[in-house]
Amino acid sequence: MTRVRATVLPGHGVASGRSGDPRFPGGTIALQKPFFLERGLDLSPFHPGTLNLSIAPCRYRVLRPKHTFRGVKWAETEPPEDFSFFDCRVLWNGRSYAGLVYYPHPETKPEHFQPPDVLEVLAPRLEGLSYGDVVELELDPAQIAVDC
Repeated sequence: MTRVRATVLPGHGVASGRSGDPRFPGGTIALQKPFFLERGLDLSPFHPGTLNLSIAPCRYRVLRPKHTFRGVKWAETEPPEDFSFFDCRVLWNGRSYAGLVYYPHPETKPEHFQPPDVLEVLAPRLEGLSYGDVVELELDPAQIAVDC
């Protein structure tokens, strides 16, 4: 596994529903979960929102995702999107948490883009984790590369 330090950043708030966007009641992750489940990926172990983790000054490159789903029509108001997921672990406060990097493909994503150093991670709820906290992120180098 590749290990990299990452800083927790605020996101757009749409994944968790905190943005209050009326198009996505409860957040995009909650709306998307049943579509991923019917394709074989169960997101129920994870908090229905993403951790936005900056690995700056490093950047990442997609290699071989664990899962890729194409043309997912998850909302009436949105065009179909492609999504990929990558294995990861979040190490924080002396514990290790299994997670997934959540990657909506930019070429099919209509809005809410992330900078090239920010990974969106699905993980269990990490009580006490705050913006600005530093965690370590482990990534499978066969699935996603880190360039520093």
